[in-house]
Amino acid sequence: MDQEAASAGKGMKQRRLHRPRVVVVTDASAGVGRATVREFAREGAWIGLVARSRDGLEGARKEVEAAGGRALVLPTDVAYPEQVEEAAATVERRFGPIDVWVNNAMTSVLSPAMEMTAQEFQRVTDVTYLGYVYGTLAALRRMVPRDAGVIVQVGSALAYRSIPLQSAYCGAKHAVQGFVESLRSELLHDGSRVHITTVQLPAVNTPQFGWIKSRLPCHPQPVPPIYQPEVIARAIVWASRHRRREMCVGLPTVKAILGDKFIPGLLDHYLAWKGYKAQQTTEPVAPHRPNNLFEPLPGDYGAHGRFDEGAYDFSLQFWVNQRRLWLGAAALAAGGYLARFVSARRNEKPSEGEAVSPAAGASGSVRACAAHRAGIYA
Repeated sequence: MDQEAASAGKGMKQRRLHRPRVVVVTDASAGVGRATVREFAREGAWIGLVARSRDGLEGARKEVEAAGGRALVLPTDVAYPEQVEEAAATVERRFGPIDVWVNNAMTSVLSPAMEMTAQEFQRVTDVTYLGYVYGTLAALRRMVPRDAGVIVQVGSALAYRSIPLQSAYCGAKHAVQGFVESLRSELLHDGSRVHITTVQLPAVNTPQFGWIKSRLPCHPQPVPPIYQPEVIARAIVWASRHRRREMCVGLPTVKAILGDKFIPGLLDHYLAWKGYKAQQTTEPVAPHRPNNLFEPLPGDYGAHGRFDEGAYDFSLQFWVNQRRLWLGAAALAAGGYLARFVSARRNEKPSEGEAVSPAAGASGSVRACAAHRAGIYA
């Protein structure tokens, strides 16, 4: 009987080890979240789909199931902690322990700060900052007791370098950065193996520019250069499997972060000059067009926005970043080989059979002649 129980226990352990990963993605109905859901689905993950739009969530569910995964549709407004907690509890009741939690929900208003309302600032902060806080805490309440799990925070270059016309969004992203850094130190202090990583984004071609609330005369656009959401999705899934503190995607992200560190004042003036125009196309837009700030818009919008033309579907910077240890080791090895080669060349001495220089040859001839004359007249 004991042997049977041991065998059954071993079988259960093996099933746990080989079960698909359980993942929660917020803002899973469209944009980066939708692309991320598709990427996790390719590995057969079981995914909790969190967002406000039921239409978009149902579309995402169908894609997950078509790829061989399983999905739960969880209509949720992340601005409300009780809804986030209920979504997390439902995932664990249906699928088991959550392995990966991806915080991605966001909203924004494209407007000069002086024209913003208090309610707009509050709403952007509730979703884009506090939504991350509530999602992180819901995940930690489950991961910390198990001492396992990964939380991926979808960040932005704007968490380091703010731009005009998005004061609420940039402020929220800066707040997320501060929250994560504080929390990470607490987990290290406690010796927890729960890992938190941040993926910092460049401009991405998502549907948000079709529904963002805007007070500008022309249609909103991401600041070029623009990347496709699949580039970001691959980075998020990769980050969920590697214990990196932070991942930057795209050279523009790196340039923005470094620029803010070394030339912040110059960037202030540059963005004052270029920042307004860079966030608009030349196409006029209706001032009261529908937006999704307080309520989701009907329909399934998918992952892509209207800027497919010219958007990059590959990031060389991220490719190098993924392989930086191997490439660094290869560079060190090549550098060591080159140093040894140069050193060996410098230390080489002419052999007996090698030709001497003209000056040395002339000097030797003079000495030989002098010796010959001395012999004759001796």
